[in-house]
Amino acid sequence: MGNPIEFSMTIDGKAVDASRRIEVLDPATEQVVARAPDAAPRQLDEAVASARRAAPAWAGLPLEERRKLIARVGEVIVSNQETLAQLLTREQGKPLAAARQEVMAAAFWCTATAGLDFPADVSTESPEELVRVLRVPLGVVGGIVPWNFPLVLAIWKIAPALLTGNTMVLKPSPFTPLATLKLGELLRDVLPPGVLNVISGSDALGPLMSEHPGIDKISFTGSTQTGRAVMASAAGNLKRLTLELGGNDAAIVMADADIDAIAPLIFWGAFANSAQYCLAIKRLYIHEDVYDRMAQALARLARETRLGAGNVEGVQLGPVQNRRQFERLKRLLEDTRNQGCRFLAGGEVPEGKGYFFPITLVDNPPDTARVVREEPFGPILPLLSFRDEEEVIARANDSEYGLGGSVWGSDHAAATRVALRLNTGTVWVNQIHTLKPSKPMAGHKQSGIGIENGVDGLLEYTVPRTVSVKRPHRTQGGS
Repeated sequence: MGNPIEFSMTIDGKAVDASRRIEVLDPATEQVVARAPDAAPRQLDEAVASARRAAPAWAGLPLEERRKLIARVGEVIVSNQETLAQLLTREQGKPLAAARQEVMAAAFWCTATAGLDFPADVSTESPEELVRVLRVPLGVVGGIVPWNFPLVLAIWKIAPALLTGNTMVLKPSPFTPLATLKLGELLRDVLPPGVLNVISGSDALGPLMSEHPGIDKISFTGSTQTGRAVMASAAGNLKRLTLELGGNDAAIVMADADIDAIAPLIFWGAFANSAQYCLAIKRLYIHEDVYDRMAQALARLARETRLGAGNVEGVQLGPVQNRRQFERLKRLLEDTRNQGCRFLAGGEVPEGKGYFFPITLVDNPPDTARVVREEPFGPILPLLSFRDEEEVIARANDSEYGLGGSVWGSDHAAATRVALRLNTGTVWVNQIHTLKPSKPMAGHKQSGIGIENGVDGLLEYTVPRTVSVKRPHRTQGGS
């Protein structure tokens, strides 16, 4: 492949290097494909200082001007689709077609978010006083982005933060910094200096951001365990937080479900992006009357799905993104095997280079099994038989997580009735992953704090300012 590519950070609108660098691996080959800067603490300070200097002028810019600039960000992404997609495949491992889809989704999110309206000024009045409630920006937002959807999840933070008048310091995962660093480079002449600073670094950089006194809010997407650490370190200056954390999403297939129609939807709802998806189906409850048919349909799809390097034509699923996650999945697989569970597909990790993990279906493990209780964040799915509605609702809700869920059945009223009893922030009926910039997304229980997307998500980046003005006393007959 040649020498690894070198990347730079963006601080105050300029290219910035670091004395240390992070090696970025291609998860399909385990070869170093690029080196990214490993920011020193002083460079984080410089990025925060730059964002603070830029904040007053950016917040003072008319909202319509900020809308235009965020829409322009989307145009720049579209213009550089292939460059960004190639980087995503190289660093994340996903097939090139999926990488292109992610790039276009990021561009669409910019355009759609720029068009959202939110209550910037709500007024009430009486003869005695005028009361205005303004939504004002928090100041400097720190964005910490995971490795599963590096570009689109960065935009989920950039677009609403900047639209509402904040400036930002953005940190991608050390596993997948390349496309985000490239985006920072592409936007140096689009956004005013300091409005968006993109820095990269090791895992040690995240805690420095969450405790930094110059950052007013942290928007973090990642594991629940790390989210707890972010919350603890952010307490020092009472930072505002948006934490989009883990999930162990349950899907419920009712007895009257059309198995042939829904099996592909459920399969890709579980295994898209190699199941490295916070909202992926991670527990599949199937009514006993249709269990065998659904299991057979999913096993057939697993056999037909092509696994391989993302830059190979026709590949549908790439490798697991990093060795740490790959080894975790292998331990979970071994534990499942040691419990005597039967595999309907997969179950054997291939030898050789690359973090390739087979699509694995586990046949009716006990509810106490780790593969049921934990979030795998990889392509291993337990299939679980159930008999009646009350039973499956209780089992689906028996989790510390509450991010998403779905219910599938021909009787839409019955399926909706079950869906409304799932303790999750998002629930779908006969569909899945229909995410939109206009749809708020929030986690219940240990799946997060705060809201992303929609007007509610925009307001997470603001704080109310209530302005009460006493009206002048008017004497009788006066003007």
